[in-house]
Amino acid sequence: MLGYYILIGGIALISWLVSSKLKSKFKFYSKVHLNNGMSGAEIAEKMLADHGIRDVKVVSTPGMLSDHYNPKNKTVNLSEGVYSQRNAAAAAVAAHECGHAVQHAQAYEWLTLRSKLVPVVSVTSGMAMWVVFGGLMLGAAAGVGLGYWVAVAGLAMMGMATLFSFITLPVEYDASNRALAWLKAKNIVTQQEYKGSEDALKWAARTYLVAAIGSLATLVYWGLQVLGGRD
Repeated sequence: MLGYYILIGGIALISWLVSSKLKSKFKFYSKVHLNNGMSGAEIAEKMLADHGIRDVKVVSTPGMLSDHYNPKNKTVNLSEGVYSQRNAAAAAVAAHECGHAVQHAQAYEWLTLRSKLVPVVSVTSGMAMWVVFGGLMLGAAAGVGLGYWVAVAGLAMMGMATLFSFITLPVEYDASNRALAWLKAKNIVTQQEYKGSEDALKWAARTYLVAAIGSLATLVYWGLQVLGGRD
């Protein structure tokens, strides 16, 4: 168990460092005001219009960095620090979320696959660790038996969450690439503003990368505890 706590502690530390860096980058680029004077909401609406998407609404949502695209009700939800702000950070985030809307409209395969996994992962992710623990307590280390198979079921659930986190990576990176390409092609931002938007999105993507690596490390650790117990 000590090894597990060290692993979780290390992952949590790295995640905190990346998250803190993202927040500092967002704060810094929030001071780089756009020459065109457009708000995050206006940029989002223009990107949607330029891609011929007319059935998606841009709405304001409370919180910081709580921005997201909801495929169920087709809304681009922009946080208070993005919706009405007119800076490089707001432009990057607004365009990124619209990138997901474009993915949805064009049936981007990775987003489609991710959406199919959402119902399963939403149910199993919270149960996985408890199922593994339950299996180990039932005697998984003793060999093939009820406890072993319960633990394996928990690992399968954990594996689904890990798969989901890795499928999320191409979805997020592609949305950022679409956003940056559009910002540049339509001259929405200057060269300096573009660099700020690019840097902000780079750090945002790293939060997903850390989460995926952390999920894989946890799966491998518990996989060794359960499957290694058969030796």
